[in-house]
Amino acid sequence: MTNNFWYSEKITLPEFPRGFHLVTEYIVEALPVLKNIDVGLLHLWLQHTSASLTVNENADPTVRQDMEAFFNDSVKENLPYLKHTYEGSDDMPAHLKSSILGCQVTIPVQQGKLQLGTWQGIILGEHRNYGGPRRIIATLQGTEINPI
Repeated sequence: MTNNFWYSEKITLPEFPRGFHLVTEYIVEALPVLKNIDVGLLHLWLQHTSASLTVNENADPTVRQDMEAFFNDSVKENLPYLKHTYEGSDDMPAHLKSSILGCQVTIPVQQGKLQLGTWQGIILGEHRNYGGPRRIIATLQGTEINPI
């Protein structure tokens, strides 16, 4: 007999500087219940409009540096037509980057582990110069290993 499992947790990430940051370990450490899931899904929802979540390269940090360079070149600051600059020149570009990349990811879980590929990791895109701590709502659903 399988047992359906639902779990939700608010995860607060520490403040990161502007750029792309590997946060897989923060997520896994905040969710010890992962080990109880035989098969399921982990949905991560970032509660911010000036940061993003994506899955990408986890080994070579130059990938994350290149992503930052690409998005800074593609979504420039100080464009004359941007009106939403109340919090600085990085304000509206951060919202645009967040919309382009998105604020959520869903990852399969099998036998208590995230099923990320060998070179994949969960990446936080911090698009503000001073974004502060970021909150993620993690929702885990699936069937339990050896339900009681």
